Amino acid sequence: MEVVINDGCISCGLCTDLCPEFEMGPEGTAVPVENPVPEKWEGCSYEAAENCPVSVIEIEE
Repeated sequence: MEVVINDGCISCGLCTDLCPEFEMGPEGTAVPVENPVPEKWEGCSYEAAENCPVSVIEIEE
């Protein structure tokens, strides 16, 4: 699976709190650390996508 962060991230940091797959990039918005996502981080990546307040995290199988 891969993670895509679509336009509109509000830099709330929820995804980085929930999962080590995410970090805040140089522009202050969320970015994936690795693509494809390591298996150990798949569950928390889904959790981050489901809980993103602006629904900009997309999971691609």
